Amino acid sequence: MKIIDFELLNSLSLKAKGSTRLRKNLNFHNSDDDLLQRMLNAFEPYSYVQPHRHLKPAKREVFLILRGKLLVVVFDDTGGVKKYTVLDPIKGVFAVEIPVGQWHFVTSLETGTVVYEIKDGPYCAVDDKEFANWAPGENDIEAARLYLKQLLELIN
Repeated sequence: MKIIDFELLNSLSLKAKGSTRLRKNLNFHNSDDDLLQRMLNAFEPYSYVQPHRHLKPAKREVFLILRGKLLVVVFDDTGGVKKYTVLDPIKGVFAVEIPVGQWHFVTSLETGTVVYEIKDGPYCAVDDKEFANWAPGENDIEAARLYLKQLLELIN
């Protein structure tokens, strides 16, 4: 039995704070070959996940908020914002399911944010994600910060 409690969330959040990417995950699935990938993901504010989609192979992705606030944005094929929501248990918005092939992005709006993520498997790093060419890569730190700032201003 795998138990998710405050001690686990606090430990994972602490690791996310110490990470250069400002996020940290903890896998619950046994291997990359599992057909159902399950994990905790801890995010800190200003963490940047390059917008991406899961098309080939086709995969759904679900985020369930356990603590904090997570901004979830979906885009059209040119990078225009189609829709967004903030997962916030205080406001009663608990989860979102991203359909196959939908461009999406997530970021934390509050320190200590942790989500339970579920995604179709298996996982293969080579083809798991198709990254949007209209958004900066995660390694382009300055461009990513500027993009994130512009996106947050657009939504607010």
